[in-house]
Amino acid sequence: MKATYCAMQVKRPGVLEQVERPIPEPGVGDVLIGVEACGVCGADAADIARANPAAQPARVPGHEVVGRIVALGAGVPSVWKVGQRVGVGRLGGHCNSCAQCRQGRFQLCLDQPVVGVTCDGGYAEMMLARSSALVSIPDELDAQEAAPILCAGIATFNALKKCGAEPGDMVAILGIGGLGHMAIQYARRMGFKVVALGRGEDIANDAIALGAHLYIDCNEAFAAAKLQDPGGAAAIISTVTQADAVSAVIGGLAPEGRLMLLGVGKDPMSISTAQMVGGQRSVVGSITGTPSDNEKALAFSVLADVRPMIEVMPLKDANAALRRLQSGDARFRIVLTTGRTFA
Repeated sequence: MKATYCAMQVKRPGVLEQVERPIPEPGVGDVLIGVEACGVCGADAADIARANPAAQPARVPGHEVVGRIVALGAGVPSVWKVGQRVGVGRLGGHCNSCAQCRQGRFQLCLDQPVVGVTCDGGYAEMMLARSSALVSIPDELDAQEAAPILCAGIATFNALKKCGAEPGDMVAILGIGGLGHMAIQYARRMGFKVVALGRGEDIANDAIALGAHLYIDCNEAFAAAKLQDPGGAAAIISTVTQADAVSAVIGGLAPEGRLMLLGVGKDPMSISTAQMVGGQRSVVGSITGTPSDNEKALAFSVLADVRPMIEVMPLKDANAALRRLQSGDARFRIVLTTGRTFA
């Protein structure tokens, strides 16, 4: 094994640089992962823009990481072995001792790194990770397919599980992008009547091909009224960050319907209390998920033949990949590959 590895670290806010770093030894409870693929998420651009330029060493972004364990630190549970295929998502490993962990809510751990923000991520050939963050990757998925499921997949899969809708109910997906294209596939295979809500007709064919029964162009129609035609949506899964777009569709919820928020935006959202109280509707935030949740999402993806639509680029082109994702031209996720295998 080489003494160094290639990484794309933050040179200055918004810009990455390629560097060589010495290969580290994993500490207590940690593993060293040989990275084969890492998905590019919209949140990565924000992470890079906000990164502290004075940090030493500079931060490595990326939180949709798939590879193999190449070294184990002391105290790592015996379930993890050198050579095993693993992944790491946004949550960098629960502490197992805080109040939330003691109640089994590991995704809400109070002492958990955020991958790519408070610890280095997967835009690199190597990555250190807490063993409590590890996700087992099924053999049926290659690294490039599995990577986006660790963020876009688990986020939408979990939201649909928690949305309260039952098979046969109508579920609307707001936003047909990196998250939305996964949500449509999962919702269709879970037995929901799927309505895709987007902007413009250029995305309509993609939405139907992914499994939507109906597409509504929010530029041309009052989406809430369209949803109410057949009685309203049992749930709306919002993957967008624009508060006004979310507020505009709340009226499409059926009585006791739930709006599930996945997209994180800065602006406050306008909600009519009459709509909420009168129909016993609710608004629920949904975070990504635990490693166990991630393994369920991966297993369901295999069983139901759900796959992300991806564009593959080499690690050295990470800056170009981020620009393409931000342009809106990517269909629908970009995955960086290191060109290395660690079998």
